[in-house]
Amino acid sequence: MSKNLYHVLGVNKDASEAEIKSAYRKLARKYHPDLNKDNKDAAEKFKEVSCAYDILGDKEKRKKYDNNEIDADGKPTGFGAGMGGNYGTYSTYEGNPFQSGGFSGGGDFDFSSIFGNDIFSQFTGSRGGFQGGFGGAARRPRKGEDIAYTMRIDFLSAARGDEKTVNINGKNINVKIPAGTTDGQTLRLKGLGQPSPNGGIAGDVLITLNVDKHPYFSAEGSNILMELPITVKEAILGAKVTIPTITGKVAVNIPPYASSGEKLRLKGKGMKNKTTAGDQIITLKIVAPKKADASLENALRNMPDERVRNF
Repeated sequence: MSKNLYHVLGVNKDASEAEIKSAYRKLARKYHPDLNKDNKDAAEKFKEVSCAYDILGDKEKRKKYDNNEIDADGKPTGFGAGMGGNYGTYSTYEGNPFQSGGFSGGGDFDFSSIFGNDIFSQFTGSRGGFQGGFGGAARRPRKGEDIAYTMRIDFLSAARGDEKTVNINGKNINVKIPAGTTDGQTLRLKGLGQPSPNGGIAGDVLITLNVDKHPYFSAEGSNILMELPITVKEAILGAKVTIPTITGKVAVNIPPYASSGEKLRLKGKGMKNKTTAGDQIITLKIVAPKKADASLENALRNMPDERVRNF
């Protein structure tokens, strides 16, 4: 039984174009051979989802597939099947997952744009098929291979944005790290990858950023989180303390009779992008004295009992 292309992409048959594109983007990124170099199963899965999107991502091919005019490999069904190039221009994916051949055996398909915001904007190769008569199709210029690179950066560079220099293939490249970068995010440097084998544009450099943990900061979306230890005295009487932010130190007021777990918010002290800025959210944590204090113990004994539990 022929495979169901909708099942391959994990979408319903009535899925919108945007849903199909989104599903393909996630799967192609997950199974991309550059990120699974030792996993043959991933390469096969990448080839399968790419073939599915080649049909479902094209309005005309999807319509023909839904009407059972072509099968899951893009080949005509019924009349015209096996009759040669005059009956269709549908691609199949066999052998190299980065190359597709139609009935003429020619044509290349660029899969390298599955990373970054410009996904699906760089399908520069042919989707294969019969072109130029029975003599076969001339290959179009193919984009050069991408280069995968991993960079480790500190938390503050990721949160505030920074610029780093890396050496790739003997060339120093300046990499601009945008503010609010998250662990595992991939940056695309266009045209800095391998040259094209046949006169096309060069590939890209794909830099995966691994962000180190910070001793007291963490990120949640565009917000910066931190835990602030305070003494019993500061908790009861209130205090003004100086704390760090990702852009420098600031003073904050701790309200009297503060509790552990209580949160303070510093507006605009989180990560910034072109249009908005997050906040810094401070969680208070009361820390008991490390040494015995007789006067504190006597004061607490003289305090009236108060019910704070509901169980």
